[in-house]
Amino acid sequence: MLLHLVPLDVWSADPDLPYAPPSLAAEGFVHCSGDEPSALAVADRSYRDVPGTLLALVIDESRLGGEVRWEGSGSSGGGLFPHVYGPIERSAVTEVLEVRRDADGRARELAPRS
Repeated sequence: MLLHLVPLDVWSADPDLPYAPPSLAAEGFVHCSGDEPSALAVADRSYRDVPGTLLALVIDESRLGGEVRWEGSGSSGGGLFPHVYGPIERSAVTEVLEVRRDADGRARELAPRS
């Protein structure tokens, strides 16, 4: 399973279309994480100041039409991260979790949406 972080309003914008974030057009792929600790680290680093509900899409790689490549993050000390070369078919999303943050905006856990 892969995890992709997305603000709720972005995920909800076009529910009848495959999900295609701006990174797909700009970089040619969708950024993902391979496990919860990596997703939380990305949420803490890149989404701390983003207001509103932040989601983690749980994606079944076998249901994707696009290729998945594990590649370097480009930052020092980063590991390999899964990049999806194509839009995310909504049928590939098996679960939608919420990133729970503390009062300072730090990502603490992924939890089922209430």
